[in-house]
Amino acid sequence: MPKSHGSDIDVLIQLLAKLPGLGPRSARRSTLQLLKKRESVMLPLSDALRNVADSIRICTNCGNIDTSDPCHVCIDARRDQTTVCVVEDVADLWALDRSETYRGLYHVLGGTLSALDGIGPDDLNIDNLVARAASGGVKEVILALNATVDGQTTSHYLAERLSDFDIKVTALAHGVPVGGELDYLDDGTLAAALKARGDVT
Repeated sequence: MPKSHGSDIDVLIQLLAKLPGLGPRSARRSTLQLLKKRESVMLPLSDALRNVADSIRICTNCGNIDTSDPCHVCIDARRDQTTVCVVEDVADLWALDRSETYRGLYHVLGGTLSALDGIGPDDLNIDNLVARAASGGVKEVILALNATVDGQTTSHYLAERLSDFDIKVTALAHGVPVGGELDYLDDGTLAAALKARGDVT
């Protein structure tokens, strides 16, 4: 099938189509918008991508992706230095921080334990978390892992590894979301909501 544009444009479409949420059609539409707005969007985007690619760093303290090491979260003196929230991925860190309800520190594991995928403790950023706990100063570790089998397995493993320290280990509540209707919830969510029920005040 003949193509209506040059090979460089085809390459751009193919690269954009690899991004989450963008299939071939969306990639073509995005490419067309970039071409139409070359000066105001495409060239600044190109510069920004190059700058980030050159300056990106992985925080050796928490595992966050930033342009500095330690990252801006770790060096922010306004944050609660005694609380560490453990997440699977940087995307989870960004989501929690965007909510602006948590003002402590983070720790990115880089995934979860998975026997099926051959991912063990040595494949994750667990030893660094234990070292942070052992160094003193941390009073609470919040396990903010996904409510999957692997996420729960990882949470139990981390709780056991941290049990040797005088640290409070907590987990995010699971259950009925705000605005959720019981009739539309799955069985697992309902079971978790019942198990985590509390007093009405």
